[in-house]
Amino acid sequence: MGMTDERRIAWLALNLALWDNLKLLKSVLERFSDPSAALRAARAEFAGLGFEGARADRIASPGLAEAAHKEFDRLKKKGYSLVTFEDNEYPVYLREIFDPPPVLYCAGRPEALQGPAVAVVGSRRPSPYGRAIAEKLAADLASRGIVIVSGMALGVDAIAHWGALNGGRTVAVLGSGFEEVYPKANRRLFDKIAESGAVVSEFPLDTPPYAANFPRRNRIISGLSRAVVVVEAAARSGSLITAGFALEQNREVMAVPGNVTSDMSRGTNGLIKRGAKLVEGWEDVAEELPSPLREALLAQREGATLPLPLLTDDEAAVYRLLKTDEALSIDALTGLSDRSVSELLVLLLDLELKGAVVARAGHLYQRRM
Repeated sequence: MGMTDERRIAWLALNLALWDNLKLLKSVLERFSDPSAALRAARAEFAGLGFEGARADRIASPGLAEAAHKEFDRLKKKGYSLVTFEDNEYPVYLREIFDPPPVLYCAGRPEALQGPAVAVVGSRRPSPYGRAIAEKLAADLASRGIVIVSGMALGVDAIAHWGALNGGRTVAVLGSGFEEVYPKANRRLFDKIAESGAVVSEFPLDTPPYAANFPRRNRIISGLSRAVVVVEAAARSGSLITAGFALEQNREVMAVPGNVTSDMSRGTNGLIKRGAKLVEGWEDVAEELPSPLREALLAQREGATLPLPLLTDDEAAVYRLLKTDEALSIDALTGLSDRSVSELLVLLLDLELKGAVVARAGHLYQRRM
């Protein structure tokens, strides 16, 4: 095994010993010149860093090196890679934050971590309006070369990832280890993201999705990104935690305005009241990005998106019944038209295949924005 791998294993060992206490991990990295020096240090040297006896014993344990070798072998066999803080591949903007993770487990392509990136986050239970906005915003930005970063949670996160995959790359940041992918329903999304983008985690492979992990992983979502866009969020929301980290990290914070009567709009509308950029489309995001990235994106305004395919008269009639901010049931559409259910289903399928309509669970249909 070469020196490069041994060096990575030293980083891995330190992370295995201290991953559950970010404050102590940061103190050790500030005290010692590199992970190997920390692992060789005498037990007494940790006393001044706030270590309890058991914690110091963990670093000094002869079994730690063996555990790190096993962990490294496991991730290699799974096809994962390990990006450490001293690697050239370590994301440039993440390196700048107050408490960057010393290691990132990576499934997929590490080069996707180099950006330029924008985070799109939001409610786990978005409205049809929120779903449509998240999908289109992510797709529009990704198709223009922006990497979309999110947390692979249910709702807006997953929708943003899927939207980005339509025309570009996306990066997911997990709040668990790769052997405990959460939520399990998004395992297929995990695999799909890894094909062209990357899934990353600072947590060891077998780390369960502890509740405390998710606010912590949000600093990585914002840290990887030039800006954070919040699409629907309640007054108390994990997405607002991400926005808070973004402000601390000197990132741009933006929000999509929502219905003033909806609880899912209280967080986003509150952000806008406090000065966040109001976002209606990808151009609003591009305008707040640094130069020359801003100019390169805005130069794509003209002719960058494909027009809707030509619709037949019957398809156009059904298309006009649909809404962009609300998904309508087949029963509702039957009431609005003089067509039978079977006729509508055929036309809706044609519209879906042409990319003009999105089908939602429960036979709900929504106009693509």
